Amino acid sequence: IKFSRTCGVSSPVCVPGISAFAAAALVLPGNYPYYLDLIQSLSVGPVLIGLAKFGIAFPVSYHTYNGIRHLCWDLGKGFRLPDVNRSGYVVIGLSVITSIAVNY
Repeated sequence: IKFSRTCGVSSPVCVPGISAFAAAALVLPGNYPYYLDLIQSLSVGPVLIGLAKFGIAFPVSYHTYNGIRHLCWDLGKGFRLPDVNRSGYVVIGLSVITSIAVNY
């Protein structure tokens, strides 16, 4: 499984998305409470909001943990195939745990 490729593919999606969101927060009228009230008025329910939060948190945490994995590779650690596969699963597991934890 090519876990490192998914990190490379997620970068062109995450970086512009987060940058666009940040730029919109700077230039759109209104403040945080206004947009929070707007989202609450949509009545989408806690499940959908939780899924949206997970959908934002997972790529960010996955990319962060995979970046740490790449730093370990830069130090010459973990190049054996079993280590590469194990670290890939650890990255996915930590990303899921982190994404769930930020929802609470």
